[in-house]
Amino acid sequence: MKMYLISDNIDTQIGMRLAGIDGCVVHDSESITREIKKAIANSDIGILIFTEKAAAMVSDYLNHLKLTLHNPLVIEIPDRHGSRDIAGSINRMVQESIGLKL
Repeated sequence: MKMYLISDNIDTQIGMRLAGIDGCVVHDSESITREIKKAIANSDIGILIFTEKAAAMVSDYLNHLKLTLHNPLVIEIPDRHGSRDIAGSINRMVQESIGLKL
């Protein structure tokens, strides 16, 4: 199982490449969607990693994929500037997962 990064900045991609994770840098929603479709078509990719900004550009599409796909696992990571709103992200994940609003 491989991991693949879709990032909005080169710094995150370089860091992940040093850890052995391939990826790409994209700056618009159309390019991100195109890369997602390529990654989903590759059965070797088991984990699809997004920087928060890249994920925010295609949030509706990613939510759809998270609900309908069993593979790959879709995760978001903070970029080099850190998380935008970690408490809000955790609350949102709990609410989406179990329906409990904190």
